Amino acid sequence: MSKFRILPYLILCLGRPLSMFTLLFLLALLSSVTVRLWLAQRQLRYVGKHRDHVPAQFSEKISLVDHQRAADYTAARTRFGMLELLLETTVLVVLTMMGGLHWLNQTLLSSLDHGITYGICLILSLTVLTSLIELPFNIYKQFHIEKQFGFNRMTIKLFFVDLLRNALLGAVIGIPLIALVLWVMASTGENWWAWTWLLWVAFSLLMMVLAPTLIMPLYNRFVPLSDASLRERIEALLSRCGFASKGVFVMDGSKRSSHGNAYFTGFGSAKRIVFFDILLEKLTADEIEAVLAHELGHFHHRHIMQRLGVTFLASFCLLALLGWLAQQVWFYTSLGVTPNLDADNHALALILFSLVLPVFSFFFTPLANWSSRKHEFQADAFAAKQTQASMLISALVKLYQDNASTLTPDPLYSTFYASHPPASQRIAHLEQR
Repeated sequence: MSKFRILPYLILCLGRPLSMFTLLFLLALLSSVTVRLWLAQRQLRYVGKHRDHVPAQFSEKISLVDHQRAADYTAARTRFGMLELLLETTVLVVLTMMGGLHWLNQTLLSSLDHGITYGICLILSLTVLTSLIELPFNIYKQFHIEKQFGFNRMTIKLFFVDLLRNALLGAVIGIPLIALVLWVMASTGENWWAWTWLLWVAFSLLMMVLAPTLIMPLYNRFVPLSDASLRERIEALLSRCGFASKGVFVMDGSKRSSHGNAYFTGFGSAKRIVFFDILLEKLTADEIEAVLAHELGHFHHRHIMQRLGVTFLASFCLLALLGWLAQQVWFYTSLGVTPNLDADNHALALILFSLVLPVFSFFFTPLANWSSRKHEFQADAFAAKQTQASMLISALVKLYQDNASTLTPDPLYSTFYASHPPASQRIAHLEQR
C-alpha cells in the first residue's frame, strides 16, 4: 500500500462497523487503562497523605528525611508511569485500529518476496520502531528521575554502549530464533503451535544455563567473593540448605545504579550466587547471610521450578490459542489489518497476538502477584529458621531505606501490583518468628 493511500484506508477502517472482537478489545483496553490510571492516582494520594509521618513501626529506624525521599521517589515514578501508559496505549491504537501495522506490512510486501525473510523484517521493523519511540522516555527516566534521587551512576556513554550491545545481542540470538520459529510455523502444519512451544521451552532452559556465564558477563564484571570469612559463612549456609552452586560472585552493579540486590541464577549445576557490590558495602555479614537465606528459601520451597512450570503451562495454552486465532480472518481484520492472501500470516499473527495479549492479561496481574507475595513470606520464614530473623529485618529496613521504597503504599495498589509484601506486613511476620 502506497503511503499516499494511508488516509483513505484509515477513514475506511475507522468508519466501518466494529466487529464483536474489536468492541471486546477496545472495552478491555479502555478498562485496563482506566483501572491503571485510577490505581496510580490512589497511590499518589495515599503516599502523599502519609509523607510527613514515619510509620510508628519504623520511627526509630527510618528518619523523616529518608521517608519523605522515598515518598517523593515513588510519586515521581508513578507519575512517569502514567505518561508511559498513555504512550503505550497511543502506539497500540495507532498500530492496530489506525492501520499502522497494516501499512507497514503492505510496504514490506511490496518490496520483499514472501517468506521467512519478509517475516523477520516485519518483526524487526516493528521492534526497532517501538524501541525508538521508547528511547526518549528511557533516557529521561535514567538521567532525570534516577539521577534526581541519587540512584543513577550510569554515564551517557555507557547508556548507549548498553543500547548497542542489546541490539547486537538481539540480532545474534533473536534473528535466528525468529527465523526458526517462522520456519516451524510454516513447516509443521496445523499443530505448529505445539512444536513452537517445545522450541520455546528448549530455548528458555538453554538460556538459563548459558546466560550466567556467556551473556551476563557482557554487561557486568563477576568476580569470586574475596572476603574469606564471609565466604566461609555462606558456604556453611549453603551446606545446611543443601544448595550446590558453581560459586559465590560479586557483580559491579554500582557502575549503573546505587540500588542493591542479591540473587541466584542459572539452572541445574550452573547455579551461582550473585551479590551486587553495593549490597556488600551496606550490609553486615549477619545481614548478608540473612538475605542469602531468604533467596535460598525460594530454592528450598521450589518456587523457581513452580514459576517455571506455570510459565511453561501458560505459554502452552497461549500458543494453542494463537494457533486457532491465526486461522481466523476476523482476528486480523478486527485489529485493523488485512491478512495476506498470497503469503503466510505467521509473522502478522505473532505480532498482533503480542500486541493485544497484555491488554487482556492485565486483569490477571493481582493473581500472579498474590502468588509471588505468598512465596516471599515463605522465603522469609525459611530465612528466619536458618539465620536470625532480627538480622533479616535489619537488612530489609536498610534496603527499603537505601532503595527509597515507600513504607506507605496504597493497600489496593499494593495488592494489585506488588510482587513483594509491604514492608510493614513483611517485618511484622518476621517479628512473630
